[in-house]
This record gives sequence, C-alpha cells and structure tokens, in this order.
Amino acid sequence: MKVFRTVLIFLIVAALGTTLLMAREAPKHDPHAQKTATHGAAHGEKGDLGSTLVGILEHHLVDGDHMEFLGFDIHLPHLFSIGDYDFVLTKHRLWWLIALLLMGFMVVMAARQKSATPRGFRNALEGLAIFVRDEVVKPNLHEKTDAFLPYFLTLFTGILFSNLLGLLPWGSSATGNVNTTAGLALCTLGLMVGMGVKANGLGGFLHHFAPPGVPGWLMPLMIIIEIVSFMIRPFALTIRLFANMLAGHAVIAVLLGLIVSLLFAAPAIAVSVGVFALEIIVALIQSYIFIMLTAVFVGLTMHPSH
Repeated sequence: MKVFRTVLIFLIVAALGTTLLMAREAPKHDPHAQKTATHGAAHGEKGDLGSTLVGILEHHLVDGDHMEFLGFDIHLPHLFSIGDYDFVLTKHRLWWLIALLLMGFMVVMAARQKSATPRGFRNALEGLAIFVRDEVVKPNLHEKTDAFLPYFLTLFTGILFSNLLGLLPWGSSATGNVNTTAGLALCTLGLMVGMGVKANGLGGFLHHFAPPGVPGWLMPLMIIIEIVSFMIRPFALTIRLFANMLAGHAVIAVLLGLIVSLLFAAPAIAVSVGVFALEIIVALIQSYIFIMLTAVFVGLTMHPSH
C-alpha cells in the first residue's frame, strides 16, 4: 500500500506539474501563436487551442539544439564537423545518453552487492535477465542465446528508460523521434542480414528470397514480394515504437489542452493521470515488443525453415 500511495502521489504531482509547466512554455515555442490568441481574444474569439497543443507536443517530441529544463533554456553545444555535416548534441541525443547513463548506473549499483542472496536492483536485474533469456532470446536464437543476451538486455533497458524519461514534465522521449527508432530498426536489419548470411552463407541467404516450388513465370513477382516482406520488418519496428510514443504524448496534450477554465480542470487532470499511468505500462510493453520482434526477425533469417 505504501508503494501504491507513493506511485499515486507521483502521478498526480507529475500531471499537475505537466499542466503548469506546459502552460508556461507553450507561448515560448510559438510567439506568433501567442499574438494570434491575443488578437482572437480581443475580438471575442476563443484561444488558439491548436497552437497550444502543438507547443506541448513540440516540447516533448521535436528535436533541436536547445533544451528547456526546469524553466531554463539551455543551448546545447556543437561537438564537431565532418565535411558539411555538423554534429550537434541535440535534445533527443542528450536524453538518449541520459537513458543509457541511468541504465549503466543501475547496473553498477547492482554489481556492488556482494551478498549471496540478491536483493534490490540486483534481484530485479537478475529477474529481467532470466526473463529476456528464457522468453525472448532462447526460443528464437537457440544456440546464440548467450552471445546475444547482452545486446537484447541493453536494447530493452535503453528503450524503456528513454520511454519513461519522456513522461517527466521537463523530460523528452528520444524514442518519440522517428530518427531514433529508425536507427534502432537499422541495427535490427543489420543483425538480420549479418546473421542470415553467417548461418546460411550468402547463397543460402539469397536463396530464401526465391521460394522453391513456385512456377517460373511467377518467380519474379514472388522475389519482389519476399524482398518487400523482408524490408517491411524494420520499417514496422520503426513506426510501431515511434507511433506509440507519439500517440501517448498527443493524448495527454489534448486532455491538458481542454483546460480552458476551472470547470474542466479537475476532470481533465483526472483523466490525464489515468492516461499517464497507462503510458508507464505502454513504455514497458513497447520495450518488450521491440526486442521480441527483433529476436523473431533475426531468428527467422537464421532458421528460415522454422
């Protein structure tokens, strides 16, 4: 019960904090929207709710070289240049690094325990490692389980922490950026091609794009279908994770945007708290789905007959 009360208090405070912080920050994102809303109010029109919602979503989902943290506008540094490409520490890159640092901190704290009976972080990490090994990696990758277990654990915890950081009022979810999810999906595509070639040889890997028993006149069409089917897998991973993170933030933004008077404040915040709690579950589920589909896709290229 104590844990439940603590979580409930955190959810309520986070929702209230989101409401207050977004109300302050929405005019900063689009000064033109502020002038439009003021002009509309002067003519007896309603405020520009659409611009407010866009400002809320931009704060969490749009990348940039500035980061707003607890009311401060922080300019992120330019790191280096390669030719015409400037590598800037953007907001989403920074929050992805923060997610990885939190993951590393948790592992270090768990490794400091020397007791025979695991407890705390160590107990949680051991349970997570066993679950990922037995339920995700081993059924799909079989003899390669031990080799790939560190990668899948890192992938799961990295996505999970990134998803959860986006729920903070001043936080941002790197997985809400399609470039991040596309990068993770490209890693999956690389594993699919690399392990498919390693397990079956280049000829064996390419042979599975031409299924046996198909008439010759139909073979060109089947090859195209097989290639599209192969390439659609990482694309599905990209859109699935990105869209779920985008949808959760959009729903909360719409609910908070309904607060146009005190009459709507209480029900809107109450529903936002419920959606916020659901988003925590979605963050966990989407992390699991990503690694599960990655393991399935890689396993199918290694063992196509299965």
